[in-house]
Amino acid sequence: MAELQRCLESDRSELVIVYGRRRVGKTFLVDEFFGEKFDFTYVGGHNLSGRQQLRNFTKALAEAKNERVRSDEVKDWFDAFDMLEEHLAGLPSDRKKVVFIDEMPWIDTPKSSFVQAFENFWNGWAARRRDILFIASGSATSWMVDKLVENQGGLHARITSHVYLKPFTLNETEQYLKSMNCPWDRFQTLQCYMFFGGIPFYLSLIDPNQSLAQNVDRLCFARNGELRLEFDELYSALFAHADNYIAIAKLLSEHRNGMTFSDLAKKSGIDGIRLTKILENLERCDFVMRFRYYGKKSQDRIYRLTDFYTLFYYKYIEPNKDSYDEQWWSHHLDSRSVEVWQGLTFELLCLMHTRQIREALGIGGVATEVSAWFDKAEKKEGEHGSQIDLIIERADRIIHLCEMKFSKVPFRINSDYELKLRDRMGLFREKTRSTKTLVNTFVTTFGVADGKHSSIVNSEVTMDELFKP
Repeated sequence: MAELQRCLESDRSELVIVYGRRRVGKTFLVDEFFGEKFDFTYVGGHNLSGRQQLRNFTKALAEAKNERVRSDEVKDWFDAFDMLEEHLAGLPSDRKKVVFIDEMPWIDTPKSSFVQAFENFWNGWAARRRDILFIASGSATSWMVDKLVENQGGLHARITSHVYLKPFTLNETEQYLKSMNCPWDRFQTLQCYMFFGGIPFYLSLIDPNQSLAQNVDRLCFARNGELRLEFDELYSALFAHADNYIAIAKLLSEHRNGMTFSDLAKKSGIDGIRLTKILENLERCDFVMRFRYYGKKSQDRIYRLTDFYTLFYYKYIEPNKDSYDEQWWSHHLDSRSVEVWQGLTFELLCLMHTRQIREALGIGGVATEVSAWFDKAEKKEGEHGSQIDLIIERADRIIHLCEMKFSKVPFRINSDYELKLRDRMGLFREKTRSTKTLVNTFVTTFGVADGKHSSIVNSEVTMDELFKP
């Protein structure tokens, strides 16, 4: 909001793009700031033809001008932007004229020349004035970046402000739920994040008068639950040729610890160039995160699906779509499957809050690099594989080997687990040949319980510290 205010008060025309994944609150931000009062606004229609988009745009512009619809006079987008220019030029000269075009990627249909016409409008007229504030928004982040941010044509370096909305952190989720008078404690809020991530729209569907389990049943397992049906629109609204994106998301959902590029290419059958673009676009939309593979070259990266809703959908919603049990989640809360799911999802939540982990360890100001590591077992007697999902390597030659444990009580380490940790530390040093100091760091919900085997833990981070700003 502060950035929008700056653009509104500046002494030049401003071209602002507001982007981020679907349901993250882009339209809400702009509408809330301007009180839904614009000199012109238009929302692109999903799956409409170029002619339909142009007709609707013309109709919206005629309504803004209080004139009759002149669709017969508008042959293409160049004519449409000429009409917009005429409308804005006739408004009072003592203030900024605010234009908000939402879901802009949907307007750019094949062979429509929409982007070229927009370039002509901005460069030929709006940018030469001092009184235009043009806000472009869209959920298809890949289009917003390719066609606007990294445009190599007429819009190159013309964007004056970038507003990128990321999902809420745990801290922001807690604040939002409190604003809804939701009585949940941090443990319940953390569990809520495991289902919905920090997506404001999903969180807005929560009924504070119901328990978390009741909300999950109502939204995800009831016949007409809003999040039961959300997946069908989510990817198609974001990506052209959505089937390829869904295939990669599903593949990554089946490999929760991540996959390398070569593994993804082999299992998906998608060629390297297309796969590179798909992964890049999924990253841009905060659906996938890329991790460095410790000790390997830069191109050997591990890709993980990081969209909590997609992971929950593939794990539980899709397999139970034909079930008549509308309280499925409440009936399976104590199952072994849910216990395993909670452990894996807590690990992902921690990976999304590495900044808070570094701050809790007192190394927020120290140069660090985050990575993952695993070693496959060799076919030798006594050999076994090992994996570390989060490694924090510090510039002062200390490496944190992080264990992330979800538990309803303080986590207790027994003798077998202590031995496993010692073996893993030894294997890591042997395989990586690292001479740096290795420390075991535990990230848990309620801390590590005192005991004779807890001395293996060198440092701790608890759930409360993950909630820090």
